[in-house]
Amino acid sequence: MALEDLLEQNKSWARERLADDPEFFKRHTSGQQPRVLWIGCSDSRVPAEQILACGPGELFIHRNVANIVAYNDVSLTSVLQYALEYLKIEDIVVCGHTMCGGVIAACAEVLPDGCVADWLMITRWAKRWVDQRLATEKTKPDEATYLRMVVEENVKLQVDHLTHLAVVRKSNKTNPGIPRLHGWVYDIASGRVDVVVNPGDVRIDP
Repeated sequence: MALEDLLEQNKSWARERLADDPEFFKRHTSGQQPRVLWIGCSDSRVPAEQILACGPGELFIHRNVANIVAYNDVSLTSVLQYALEYLKIEDIVVCGHTMCGGVIAACAEVLPDGCVADWLMITRWAKRWVDQRLATEKTKPDEATYLRMVVEENVKLQVDHLTHLAVVRKSNKTNPGIPRLHGWVYDIASGRVDVVVNPGDVRIDP
């Protein structure tokens, strides 16, 4: 079996957890109370729990290519509704990351074929806005800096998309100030998370 090594690693992990803490798994059987909804990229180098040193039950996670908040994404809006109405989560983080393949593809002259192209058209708006700002600058950034700028702009764009979603507006109307919306960027090269959007800078539509 090609994935036999992963199953063996799972058994070892479970044994180690029980050896360290006999109640480790039993505590999770009664339910979950995560403190954050994390909307991140599907990139395998960006595991939310490890980045934030969190354990099981601390984060409620939704991931997709380029951490996009699309208005017609039923999967995302279902996650949002469950997080806000059932889990009573008060903080939502949109986290992008450096060296994002989705952002790199969105910045290419020609987009990939198929569904990926349709999806990345959303991120392409972040590229357009960065290009507009740079059009007035005499000095152009190098490629790595440029991509970082688009990654950050994409996070800001997705946070803005959250403010327009009915489930988020409903929550804020019922409980003003909730959810608090955050925009972060994870730097793959350093392991650090930088804040690009603070909740105080965000206005949720009435």
